[in-house]
Amino acid sequence: MDQRVIPTPPDVPDLSPYRVFSRDEWAHLRADTPLTLTVNDIEKLQSINDPISLDEVVSIYLPLSRLLSVYVAAAQGLFKATQRFLQAEDEVKVPYVIGLAGSVAAGKSTTARVLTALLSRWPNTPKVKLITTDGFLLPNAELAARGLMERKGFPESYDSARLLHFLSQVKAGHRVVKAPVYSHLVYDVVPGEEIAVERPDILIVEGLNVLQPARLPKDGSAIPFVSDFFDVSIYLDADEEDLRRWYINRFLLLRQTAFRDPRSFFRKYADLTEAEALEIAEKLWDTINLPNLRENILPTRQRASLILTKGASHRIQDVALRRL
Repeated sequence: MDQRVIPTPPDVPDLSPYRVFSRDEWAHLRADTPLTLTVNDIEKLQSINDPISLDEVVSIYLPLSRLLSVYVAAAQGLFKATQRFLQAEDEVKVPYVIGLAGSVAAGKSTTARVLTALLSRWPNTPKVKLITTDGFLLPNAELAARGLMERKGFPESYDSARLLHFLSQVKAGHRVVKAPVYSHLVYDVVPGEEIAVERPDILIVEGLNVLQPARLPKDGSAIPFVSDFFDVSIYLDADEEDLRRWYINRFLLLRQTAFRDPRSFFRKYADLTEAEALEIAEKLWDTINLPNLRENILPTRQRASLILTKGASHRIQDVALRRL
């Protein structure tokens, strides 16, 4: 058992709410689930500097998609049983919502896209939608006015009320719910652009702080958390030093690619020397991303239904599944 992920006091029986599987143990749970993605499909789904192999999909994500399909089918059955109990046969089936959290550079985007592709191929969940909470960041102009540009990605930099309203409408069964769109190229929310979510079977919500609880009021008032709307949640975990290295390597790679686009918010970094770029990347990690990880993201790990722990090469080493 990985004591770094799920610590247990010495000389005390295992009180962890998780059951931990090694990579090989988890891969065995694939059973006869067919691989529905090609190597070319996988290459298109991966993010920059976040390699994912066919073996990773077969060993980790196929068993995970199988488990999630079982969960969704059970939820659909429970919904129908509840309808019959309430004599409310006209109730609209609501999406099964999966939350995906983790640090910057952990590989959340790739994980979210691979899961979306796999789950959409299951017969009971043909309609799968992915949204990221980046779209719910406050616009740069507002962040600048509030003095929060250096805190972008921290909880206070999001329009939490709008995100909660979006999720509440999704779970209320609204036919069409719209989410704002974020551009990583211009590093800002795109004014007037939205993505429509039209009653999918599954909605995947990916973001840094989606598992963070709100501060509870002393008077017992109802304060919803984003995670209140999740049916299951996943935390993508990795060692701090690996995350730092991945972030810096990605920054240096982007300096040679996306940053060279004249529209890029980070165009100013494209012409830096490698030493200058390295210094900037290290500073951004040490002053923004690392504090956010330690203060806001990592403390939510134990709230997840499932924890995927990556090794130095981006391969998932073990899977911790919360006991039912």
